[in-house]
Amino acid sequence: MELLRIRGGPRLEGSVAISGSKNASLPVMAAALLTDQEVELGNVPDIEDISTMASMLEHVGVRVEHPHTNTWRLHAAELRTTEVDPNLSRRMRGSFLLLGALVARAGEASIAKPGGDDIGMRRVEQHLEGLRLMGAEVEEREGGYVARARRLHGARIALDMPTVTGTENLMMAAVLAEGITVISNAAREPHVYDLARCLIGMGAHITGVGTELIVIEGSGGLLHGTTHNITADYIEAGTYMIAAAATYGDVVVEHMRPSDLRWLFSKLRSAGCDIVEGANHVRVTCSHLRGVDMTTWPHPGFATDMQPQFCALMTQATGPSVISEALYENRFRHVEFLQQMGANIAIDGRSAVINGPARLHGTRMSIPDIRSGAALVIAGLCAEGTTELDRVFHLERGYDDLETKLAGLGADIERLVTDEPGTEVRDLTGVVGD
Repeated sequence: MELLRIRGGPRLEGSVAISGSKNASLPVMAAALLTDQEVELGNVPDIEDISTMASMLEHVGVRVEHPHTNTWRLHAAELRTTEVDPNLSRRMRGSFLLLGALVARAGEASIAKPGGDDIGMRRVEQHLEGLRLMGAEVEEREGGYVARARRLHGARIALDMPTVTGTENLMMAAVLAEGITVISNAAREPHVYDLARCLIGMGAHITGVGTELIVIEGSGGLLHGTTHNITADYIEAGTYMIAAAATYGDVVVEHMRPSDLRWLFSKLRSAGCDIVEGANHVRVTCSHLRGVDMTTWPHPGFATDMQPQFCALMTQATGPSVISEALYENRFRHVEFLQQMGANIAIDGRSAVINGPARLHGTRMSIPDIRSGAALVIAGLCAEGTTELDRVFHLERGYDDLETKLAGLGADIERLVTDEPGTEVRDLTGVVGD
């Protein structure tokens, strides 16, 4: 069993470089299906979900090469199947991104219902209805979906909510369709923009990305290959910013896009932090924290993927704060663990009412999902004593070399392994994940 052991207390100081975005890499990898030429991707994070997506692409016939740590080459000259391996696709929600690309490229696709973190209902009806409007026949079968289309055509698609993966799926389908597709109420997250940037580099004609109205002029045929560098992971950047604030630290977060995180800057400043922006970095310093309220919302609102980390931060703030989750009904899985550590948190419907500052104490816990795991790491950095976290694989799905980066900022953190419960623990820091 692998563990993260954190001894709380040290103030984070120094600089940390941000990796490429997981949420941008997955759709861009899927986009390699839209051409029979090679697509080379750089700045790809070295995390588990990327390897899973690569395995799914290999299963359908894509030639996959991984010449360097953060570089992947994908070549979909021919496809041998349009059925995505269900054992792989159930591991993460990002697998569903293959649906639109496969239908557009091969005329059919079969994919299991997507897996991923259990944070609540994440509907796919908008993906399916959008494909139907573009001329596909889509049916639900036991455990999955099958879609077929002789030729997709342009359509006007009005999303009832700005779903990120839905927007990305429909964009990929539309670039090979005949005619013009208009997606209204489209998602505006930075990774949607990065997918569009890659597709345009492959020859697609797309306008309006970053607004609620995206217009795609379909090519009616395959795109060409490209070389594309993945954008920085703004969720990773925000996680380190919050960790710096929670430990009353002084940290420069480098290799990021400050414009992606203005909503977080606003809340951190309201909480008492000093935020100084550069062209591709941000410095976070903090000497006092006060409670502030926050509600998650689609971009450019406060990202739901940052809500657990912000909850952990507010346990260290003076006064009350109310954290409301507008997007997912099961996104407070971290709260019971923070309570075990001594946090004063009450759940009221889809809000968490926090009274701080709390004197947290270390304990042993199991990570329930990626972002809850990040929240527990932040809490462990603030706690008295030692915190041990198992089910570390959740963090590996979303964070590239988390413990090494935190250790570089002065955190007392190490990765350990034990073969059986209760046996002596060996230090694997610097070995696991190499």
